[in-house]
Amino acid sequence: MKHIVIYQEEGRYAAWPANYGIWGFGNEIVVGFTSGYYLNDGGFHSRDRTKPFTAMQARSLDGGEHWECVEMPVKTPGNLGLSVGEHTKPDSHNLEINRPIPLDVTTDFQSDNFAMMFGRKDLEGDAASWLYVSQDRCHSWQGPFELSKMNQIGIAARTDYLVESSSTALIFLTAQTISGQEIGSRVFVARTENGGKTHQFLSWIDKPDENVFSIMPASVRISDNKILVANRIRKYEDKDQTSNYIDLYCSEDNGISWGYVTRPVSNTGIGGNPPTLTLLQDGRLVMTYGFRDQKWGMRAKISCDQGETWGEEIILRDDAGNHDVGYPRAVLRPDGTLVIVYYYNDEQFRSCYIAATLWKP
Repeated sequence: MKHIVIYQEEGRYAAWPANYGIWGFGNEIVVGFTSGYYLNDGGFHSRDRTKPFTAMQARSLDGGEHWECVEMPVKTPGNLGLSVGEHTKPDSHNLEINRPIPLDVTTDFQSDNFAMMFGRKDLEGDAASWLYVSQDRCHSWQGPFELSKMNQIGIAARTDYLVESSSTALIFLTAQTISGQEIGSRVFVARTENGGKTHQFLSWIDKPDENVFSIMPASVRISDNKILVANRIRKYEDKDQTSNYIDLYCSEDNGISWGYVTRPVSNTGIGGNPPTLTLLQDGRLVMTYGFRDQKWGMRAKISCDQGETWGEEIILRDDAGNHDVGYPRAVLRPDGTLVIVYYYNDEQFRSCYIAATLWKP
């Protein structure tokens, strides 16, 4: 196991790869994240909300050993950065300048150079989302393009999709069910059959619960018809207490219907953390996630039976300075090494940075 610093800059707050995505092209890997300004008393996340955030991306050409970081070449509604963080509202005038438009380019989801990315922002309390496409391994991005609202109050999109053909993909999203609130949110799957131009609601993955928010799905395809999705869950036990965990769901009919499988992780710590799901070359499943209770850090679990049961918790690292860690994305290298990218910190009053763990389970 090897830990690598991808991006670290004094005075900057770098975070949230799970809000952007990771794309693997063999040993070439690209991951997105955000870079803002550190503020010691900035709240749960120690960042200065009065200063701009910049969408960034890092690229490795050697399977995650070395990285080059640049500003992500995207246009974003409001020019405030992609997925800049909670409760930051864009300026309405700037939003008009870069309003998402219908997708007007030809895409090939199965191209070796193709990538798709989703962005989101809370607008007047209701989430709004859009998408980008790249035809050249994330060197350039086209967009922002419209993401169909699909009769939802709001959609909070992070990048998670499964390609089915050159023009068809399943997209895993979070929908608001109560205007202006995150509580009650549910995860669903949509399908595009025309290269991302339009999107149709396919099915709910989890059950409605007004005391729960279910967000940030992580999907993996097991076979032609079997798909697993792990969701980040927060349950409000009462007004002062929450529990945070990860639940796993399964579809045996390619996303048309879903059933609950198990709770692989019963506690992800204060505030919770999203999972990743990766199918290894030998058929085992790996889930990684950030842990926000002491000892803060990154953890993993392995399943040998397609998610039905999970082994003991594996400590990838537990040397963080505080709870502000995690939001991983992961990609499997051709040699079977798992490259896990997340944000991290070393000391209690130090800003966060982007790191990777290289691990062959």
